[in-house]
Formats: sequence, structure tokens, C-alpha cells
Amino acid sequence: MRFLFLCFLALGLMAQGKKKPSKPVAVEQPKRDLAKIEAYLRHLNLWTPEIKFEVVDTQPSSMLPGFDEMTIKASLGERFAEQKILISADGKTIVKGEVLDTSANPFIKDIALIRNVGQPSMGTVGAPVVLSVYTDYQCPYCREQAKTLRANLMKTFPKEVRLFIHDFPLEQIHPWARPAAIAGRCIYLQGEENYWKYHDWVFDQQQALGAETFRGMLMSWAPANGIDSLQLTRCYDNKETDGEVTQDLAGAKKLGINSTPTLYVNGRKLAGSVSWEQLKSIIDVEVKYQATAKNAGDTACCSVSLTTPGVK
Repeated sequence: MRFLFLCFLALGLMAQGKKKPSKPVAVEQPKRDLAKIEAYLRHLNLWTPEIKFEVVDTQPSSMLPGFDEMTIKASLGERFAEQKILISADGKTIVKGEVLDTSANPFIKDIALIRNVGQPSMGTVGAPVVLSVYTDYQCPYCREQAKTLRANLMKTFPKEVRLFIHDFPLEQIHPWARPAAIAGRCIYLQGEENYWKYHDWVFDQQQALGAETFRGMLMSWAPANGIDSLQLTRCYDNKETDGEVTQDLAGAKKLGINSTPTLYVNGRKLAGSVSWEQLKSIIDVEVKYQATAKNAGDTACCSVSLTTPGVK
């Protein structure tokens, strides 16, 4: 009897061992009530019903586990503003502001979005301070800023700063701003020195230029200033550099830029007109900080140029 009992016990244990493992039970993640979140943020920010509310992007937060970084866009016609919040998985907790890592540059996110490689530039390669300027050739405030930078920047900071130009033509209100951006990039292909000749000319002539007269004035100016007219005509008329302008606009959108001029000093955003005194003091602070921090500065290396036969 004892032998039979042991046999039955062994068979029972063997049968138990052959049972299929049970599947893990899926835990349903809490869902956010987006309508409730929208109502809360509208109340918080005094966004009236005519203001359009949109969730632009949601990404897991790399700094705060269990939270997502959500980008909110509020717009009214052509005007808009973006706001970033940290929100818990269930949507019950919102953190305004940013979670910062003191071992990294505080503006690292914007620095990562600013693509300076291949942009017109001046200054010292590898400089500790980078100015990235988003400009519109038809914007009067951009003209004044351009003149200020050209008059002061390299004279005051001959080795400490590198300046990059980005195109942000406001086509809704400036009809020849995008053609001017296309032309500038066409001339940039003929050398950086030629680009800066164009940059200064277009801002000097801003009040005289118009949508109907821009091309004619450009083509009259170019050959007298060492620009290959045939190459410029082909490039401009075929809009060969329009894609680069579109890329700049897309980059500006990711950064939340909605006006010109907008400057970034090692990622620090300065929107609107900034006096030379203000800008100089910010650059001074950044030069001193980067002497030990070394977590920003120029990494774009080289410029882009195209050799033109017959043009030295």
C-alpha cells in the first residue's frame, strides 16, 4: 500500500509539473482625461474659448520617472505660444517648470535643437560662446540688430565668440523675406565672404527693396561685388536653396520661435531687440562660466563653400 501511495504521489507531482505556466496578467495603465487637463490649464492660464488648445508632443521624462514631458500649444490666428509641463501617468499631478541636471548645461535641450552646421558664420572656430541668430531680411528690428552685431561683436570678442545666421522669414507679413533668404543661401555657396557682403547690402537696402524689385536690384548688385551672376541666377530662379530655408523654419518651430529677431547665446534664448550693452554683459558672463564649465560653445566646425570657376 505504501508503495502504491508513493507511486500515485509521484504521478501527481509530474502532472503538476506539466501544467502550462499561467500568462502574466496585463496591468491596465491609467488613462489621462485630456479634456479635464485642458480645462484645468485654460483656467490656470486664462486661455479664453477662442484660443485653440493643442497637445503638440508627449515624451517620457528622462529626469523624473513616472512623468511625461508634454508640450502644449495655445494659438490665436497666427500668434501662438508653447508651454512645457511634466505630467503624471494618471494626469492628476502637473509640475510646471523643468527638472535640471546640474552636471549639464541648463540650456542643453535648445542647444541640441539648434543646427549650426552649414549655416553662414563669422568668428573663431571652436569659440566658447556661440550666438545663433534667427532673422528675417525684411524685418526692421533685424536690420538694427544686424548692424549692432556687425559693428561690435568681432571688435569686442575677436576670439571668444562665433556667430551663426539662421533664416526665419515671416512670409505672412514680409513678401520678399523668403526670396531674400533663398538668395542669401545661393550666394553663401560662393563663399562665406560673399555671403557677408550680401548680408550687409540687403539690410542697407531694406527700405528700397520690394517684392517686385528685389530680383532686379539683386542681379544688378551681384556682378559688381564679385558674385558669379550666372550661378546666382540659376540657383535663385530654380529655388535650389529653398529646402534649406524650410529646414531652418522647421528647426525654429521646434524651438518655439514666433518672432524676429531671436538670438540664442549658448542656448539661452533672447527674443526681440537686445541692446549691445545687454548682449555684451550676457556674453561676458558666458565667457567666464565656460572657462570652467566647458559644456557649450562652438562644435559646428566648418563652413560650406562651392568653388566657382574664374572667381578667386
